[in-house]
Amino acid sequence: MLARLSSHGGRAAGRRPASAGRRLRAAARLAGAVLAATGLCVVTTLPAQADAVRDQEMWVLDMVHAPSAWPVTQGQGVVVAVIDSGVLGSVSDLAGSVTEGPNLSGVNTPESNTSWGVHGTWMASLIAGHGHGDGSAGIEGVAPQSRVLSIRVVTDRGDPNFRKYEQESNTDVQRALARAITIATRRGADVISMSLGYGAASHPVRVALQKALDHGVVVVASSGNSGDTASALSTGQAPYSFPADYPGVLGVGAVTQAGTAASFSSNNLSVEVAAPGVKVPAQGRDGQYWLVSGTSPACALTAGVAALIKSRYPHLSPALVDQAITSTAQNPPPRGYDDRVGFGTVDAAAALTAAATLSRDVTKGRGVKAATHFGGGAAVVAPVPVPPRGTGRLILYAVLVLAFLAVAAFAVLRLTRRSPAAVPAGGSWQENAPWQGSVQSPVNGTRESNGAWQGSGATPGAEAWGGNGTLGAGLARPGNGSWAANGPRPGNGAWESDGGWDGSGAWPEGEPWPAQRDRWQAPSGDGTAPPADPGSPGPPWPPPGQ
Repeated sequence: MLARLSSHGGRAAGRRPASAGRRLRAAARLAGAVLAATGLCVVTTLPAQADAVRDQEMWVLDMVHAPSAWPVTQGQGVVVAVIDSGVLGSVSDLAGSVTEGPNLSGVNTPESNTSWGVHGTWMASLIAGHGHGDGSAGIEGVAPQSRVLSIRVVTDRGDPNFRKYEQESNTDVQRALARAITIATRRGADVISMSLGYGAASHPVRVALQKALDHGVVVVASSGNSGDTASALSTGQAPYSFPADYPGVLGVGAVTQAGTAASFSSNNLSVEVAAPGVKVPAQGRDGQYWLVSGTSPACALTAGVAALIKSRYPHLSPALVDQAITSTAQNPPPRGYDDRVGFGTVDAAAALTAAATLSRDVTKGRGVKAATHFGGGAAVVAPVPVPPRGTGRLILYAVLVLAFLAVAAFAVLRLTRRSPAAVPAGGSWQENAPWQGSVQSPVNGTRESNGAWQGSGATPGAEAWGGNGTLGAGLARPGNGSWAANGPRPGNGAWESDGGWDGSGAWPEGEPWPAQRDRWQAPSGDGTAPPADPGSPGPPWPPPGQ
């Protein structure tokens, strides 16, 4: 709510104590309510003397600790773009501090109309108001030496073209907002203040905001006045408001003079901090003073804090400015954050101190500098230097590598020598080659210490063949593959070349046929195979006709 304080001239109140007559407070006469076009501000009118305005404003300035920050900076050199319903720069407390930008509202209401720029002028006075006379009377903004760039994108409800504005499509309205953000960025705005909100997101606005952030512009927006609606009370959360809910935008809620969350302030996760938003004094386009309520004035006051930081530390990135404000917020909620006041109420002096620390970190390159120029470039942190390796260290590395290779080669050699040689399938040991290790001979399971197979095929010593026949000492098979004359012959035939039996279907000595007739199988009790016959196979078995 906003109450108009009628100015009757006389001495300025300043910050000194005033008599009861000069500090006549508002006598609670509600003359009417004016809802701003954005829906983020409610106003009422009350009469009062001019010299009481600053006194009535002091609780606002003191709550955000603005006077404690002014010895460091008052916002000089900073441009704050107020994207709103227009700002009348001729009012006393803003004279000389406003640059008028384009009208993107889609309607052509003349600036001379008394309903033009009502809401926007209130917001601008809270940011850059410098009072009048000797500066001790009227409204003093949080950043009184900053300048305002006014860009009109919405209309006030009392505007004669308000109905025409309401009929514009959401696409056109959002494109106008995107254009306003882009123009503010191109014209060198350091801070953008938007005490307005839309119920839906927009791709063009999102793109324009990202470009603004990339150019170092701090963006502040009000989070909405839907905290006490039936929908919010039933669901426990107010609807989101854009642009407050876009990434990189500092969303602001409202608190009362007692520091508690305002009942109307939207409770959603877009809220990062809060500022005074109930009966906040501001100057209107008519030159009079009004008490404004809503998240709109809270947004404007927070934008003024951002302007102080950018004035003192112009190269600090938007993310670090937001960090300085949120990390130093006073009166934080019990759990550190809630969706009505965010991290707490803004504190201009503490935020400046935090910004000084962050700025030194950037200057000295202690890991924060990358935030000022994300993605590389001239301002990015340089790579960590790697000292060159000397010749001695390289030689040491080479010796260690060679030693490792030598140890590996020695280990492989030892393993190779200790492994027994394998005999290839169907092959034989080399002539006079000894048996390895404890390998048994194929005759009786043992070998003599110096036993070796002779080239003639004889077993060493008097070794005997097991099974169905024996070789006497010296009864070696002749080279032509025939059995010795006195050696037992299986049956009455000769071995076929492939070792298979045919005919009667039984082995000699009554042994059974193997499971496969074409594959040789030892008779029972004999685990050895007959030696391969290197000579001619002899006559077939059985004889023809059997």
